[in-house]
Amino acid sequence: MQIHLDMLGGIAGDMFIAALLDAFPQHERRVLDAIATLADDFPVDCQLLAHTDSIVRGSRFRVAAATRRAGTAHGGLGQVHAHTSWRTIRERLLTAPLSPPVRAHSLGIFQLIADAEAEVHGLVADDVAFHEVGACDSVADIVGAATLIDAVGAARWTASPAPLGRGRVKTEHGWLPVPAPATALLLRGQETVDDGFPGERVTPTGAAILRYLCPPDGDSVGASPAVRTLCASGIGFGTRSIRGLSNHLRVLGFSSSAPARGSPRDIHVLEFEIDDQSGEELAAGLDRLRRHCGVLDVTHAPVFGKKGRMMASVRVLARQAALAEVVEACFRETTTIGLRHRLVEGIGLERRIKDVSVEGQRLRVKLVRRPGGATAKAEADDVLLHEGHSRRSFLRRAAESMALSADESESAARQDIENHAN
Repeated sequence: MQIHLDMLGGIAGDMFIAALLDAFPQHERRVLDAIATLADDFPVDCQLLAHTDSIVRGSRFRVAAATRRAGTAHGGLGQVHAHTSWRTIRERLLTAPLSPPVRAHSLGIFQLIADAEAEVHGLVADDVAFHEVGACDSVADIVGAATLIDAVGAARWTASPAPLGRGRVKTEHGWLPVPAPATALLLRGQETVDDGFPGERVTPTGAAILRYLCPPDGDSVGASPAVRTLCASGIGFGTRSIRGLSNHLRVLGFSSSAPARGSPRDIHVLEFEIDDQSGEELAAGLDRLRRHCGVLDVTHAPVFGKKGRMMASVRVLARQAALAEVVEACFRETTTIGLRHRLVEGIGLERRIKDVSVEGQRLRVKLVRRPGGATAKAEADDVLLHEGHSRRSFLRRAAESMALSADESESAARQDIENHAN
């Protein structure tokens, strides 16, 4: 899946959520449930509404302040607090019952905003303060956006040039030019356009989402020479009305139409480095990772870290549906305290395991159907008890030959049955 953000009206957190839910409405409950996990500290009421501006039809994602429940003023971020620091918001996100991917996306987007605000005001990022109402809105928008990023699982995000807007915007710090200073920092390196329409067209949250999904140094251009199939589209409206312009964000979802001999599959690539775990312990942990039902493969290689220290760079390929379990297993089996992951599109050839008997011993053989014919590879572990390379090699070659012969016979039999049926 590839998703393109078409910023006709601009982009904001609520517009991003509304557009994606308009295209993928099956994820609405998941988004609302994720936001609700932080209701004690950031109380909001959220609602997805059908909307039209008399030009096109789409959706709006409404976020409104909710009344705090009694007893949360001191245990959470009670009404006595006028502002909430990024440090406090991060602690709440880290302890909230969010899935690891949603938590990682939320922290990544929020960190971009905190870093930009810190640069604007000359502060340390941890000390950047969000006004209480703004904090609640931002958390709802960012957690909702992070949930959809995970749920949709796009392998590639692209975007049109971002509209700069014109005029001034009223903030907690008074009137500021458009785009606001933090937004301008987040848009550095992004393609922009001045289309002549006034107002704040890109909010800080929208700019952070854009930068997170389409970093300036990444492959985020909208045009693609590849043949693609348009499989989904959605429109998310902003809260403002712009004279002469439909204020909406449109998302377009594409699937690849490239022919493939194998079966397409979505795979998560997880990567991290280890410099404080012995080789024996790491090998044992990675062996356990390989046995996880959600893991397709695990590799590691030596690399140099800071101060010339040797480290192990680990890469794990995981099934998309098992991402949360594999992330947990990585933290359990190794000493890493953080990892990176991304969704990629893969193609896998058809394969199956066939059991054969060689001199009374059972051996497993993996058969793979390739364009030029089937290939076979016997499982090395099944011959480990035999002494001598020649003996082990003989058993494996014999098993592979037997498996291929049996497969050819079975294929011929199936073809005869099909020809008879026709």
